[in-house]
Amino acid sequence: MSRKEPRTTSAHTKALTAYRHRQTRKGLVRLELQIRKDDAGLLRSVARALSDPTRATATRALLEQEFGDRRGDVLKAVLAAAPADLDLEPERPRETGRDVEL
Repeated sequence: MSRKEPRTTSAHTKALTAYRHRQTRKGLVRLELQIRKDDAGLLRSVARALSDPTRATATRALLEQEFGDRRGDVLKAVLAAAPADLDLEPERPRETGRDVEL
């Protein structure tokens, strides 16, 4: 036996679309996650903290520190450890290509 999905009315669809457009103009995005049930409360708390103007900056900094994009960290560390007089401009051959008869 198949489960019947609730039907949405045209008015409901228009209202939902308008609401989502307003949220987008405010800079908000809709995000859906699939997580363990035990973690749901924790992630709701994180979302509340990010939406609270008094806690957003500190929460964002904490999350960036722990989970932020770390792809550039290695390069930054290498450049910081490099001697000041190190020439970081490699010499590249300036070839014009090969001769081709047309």
